[in-house]
Amino acid sequence: MNWSDTIPFGFKLFDVRLLTQAPQQDWREHIDEREQSAFERGRREGERKLSEQLILQRNDMVQLQNGVLTGLRNALPQLIQESETALMNLALEAARKFVADMPIDKELMESVIRESLRQVEDTAEVIIQLHPDDLALLRKYNAQILNGLPETGPMKFIASAEVSRGGCLVQTRFGLVDARRETKLEQLQHTLNT
Repeated sequence: MNWSDTIPFGFKLFDVRLLTQAPQQDWREHIDEREQSAFERGRREGERKLSEQLILQRNDMVQLQNGVLTGLRNALPQLIQESETALMNLALEAARKFVADMPIDKELMESVIRESLRQVEDTAEVIIQLHPDDLALLRKYNAQILNGLPETGPMKFIASAEVSRGGCLVQTRFGLVDARRETKLEQLQHTLNT
């Protein structure tokens, strides 16, 4: 296109001037106005775009936050259950170690036997099975319990390899009381798991 070519417009032009013939001051004002107008349009467009972008980011953040909260809400019951299970297992293991490290002496054995006898309803015929070393310990110190208790009838003590150290089995004509350490730990575990 040449500078002298005719430019067709689809509408009528009003107040058209050739800028080359316009006074310089009008030319400067016109450029300043156009720059200011372009600046304002750019600023408004930038604010609009920024506002849209901020709204999108806020929506993304809300969705992310809701997803994290939902994930935590769903994970919390499982975490609580796993923590409870781990804590119970830890408590049970601590009890096992504590019981295993307890020294077995005359007083402990008398206490175990008395506790077992409290669970027996009929004490007319009582047979108490002890580990051979525990029975030997009671005999060595001539423990009073070997002579019976005022609230029970005669008791018969026998050595049994089925009974672990520190425990006993009390048998009556109505049933058996299992007071072995491993049985008590199993009962504790069963209680903790229910």
